[in-house]
Amino acid sequence: MEPRELLLGSFRAALDAADPLKLVPLHLPQPPRGRTLVVGAGKAAAAMALAVEQHWPIHAPLDGLVITRYRHGLLTNRVTVIEAGHPVPDQGGEKAAQEIFRRAKTLGKEDLLLVLVSGGGSSLLSLPADGLTIEDLKVTTRELLRCGAPIQDMNTVRKHLSAILGGRLAAACKAPVHALLISDVTGDDPTHIASGPCAPDPTTYADALDILRRYAVKAPPAVIDHLERGAKGELAETPKPGDSVFRRVQNHVIATAYQSLEAAVQFFAAHGVRAANLGDSVTGEAREVAKVYGALARQVRAHGVPWAPPVALISGGECTVTLRGRGRGGRCTEFLLSLAVNLGGATDIHALACDTDGIDGSEDNAGATLAPDALARAAALGLRADRMLDDNDGYGFFSALGELVVTGPTRTNVNDYRVILVS
Repeated sequence: MEPRELLLGSFRAALDAADPLKLVPLHLPQPPRGRTLVVGAGKAAAAMALAVEQHWPIHAPLDGLVITRYRHGLLTNRVTVIEAGHPVPDQGGEKAAQEIFRRAKTLGKEDLLLVLVSGGGSSLLSLPADGLTIEDLKVTTRELLRCGAPIQDMNTVRKHLSAILGGRLAAACKAPVHALLISDVTGDDPTHIASGPCAPDPTTYADALDILRRYAVKAPPAVIDHLERGAKGELAETPKPGDSVFRRVQNHVIATAYQSLEAAVQFFAAHGVRAANLGDSVTGEAREVAKVYGALARQVRAHGVPWAPPVALISGGECTVTLRGRGRGGRCTEFLLSLAVNLGGATDIHALACDTDGIDGSEDNAGATLAPDALARAAALGLRADRMLDDNDGYGFFSALGELVVTGPTRTNVNDYRVILVS
């Protein structure tokens, strides 16, 4: 098998390990005496809802509403799927979140709230707190994305601007809550997955204010005023660990980046290649992470340590990109372009970096592949990799080389998948 096909095959194995249609049925609760309301949000929401429908007893009452990203919907019968804006929230998500919140409040003690949570849910489940508007959330989200804040910090702010995130959905419901989560965050803590609508929140209004100041976020005056009032104790905090509301709440993480990385390890083993799982919690600036991995790949190639070739260096997690230029692309193509510059055309090293949701940043590709001759081919086209990296134009670079990986929406999301194959 050619290196590129081997890399793509490993990515498909990673995606298969996070397939909601296979995983959700394994974790469904028993139907309650009353009715079951299915709600949720995220890039995997439609697939998760379909899996519930396919495996829920036909005579047991079931209905609901989930929100997913545009072009991520599926045909369902008992659970309505609404498409809305991501990564920046919009009015469609706000309206759907209002309806979810309203319906959750109607449940009684013999009913069940079944919540389907996946990455992307923070922006899709956008219900502004009293005194704020969806425009306030839009502006703040764009600013947080621009500054390259880690997802945990972004979600701390989001929780404290929301009426439904940070455990508030669970708190609004009198019925038992059973949440199934597909994790797209390092550490797989339910409080960070889609900003934890059903999980206790250990962060505070003061933490959110500190994050805005740390990253010099230019938030609207209404947002600053809201957070300052909360920090002074004038507004109710999000439900905290130990709150009695969580005695009737169960959060089950059913898919993680680590599971997908291990599936890729097994794929490579089946094809006679040793794979080293470097971890599912890699964070930091994508271009800087690539320098570290490039140095490791060169050491493996030159000295056979800590592993002798052939070996696949696999990692997950979520890097960030601080925008400096006007190019196109997300963190995966940024990582690969920086890796290409760092390797300088070193032979026998191929790589792939893709987002498991099928969308790298806001483009139409999941990521890209990198071959040893990439710099030479780019130069023949008059392209300078270093200059395109400075312009954050990883998409333009790999598009010109025909190395983009386009999957379309995968309807799952367990963060990024990266592999460097030293052969």
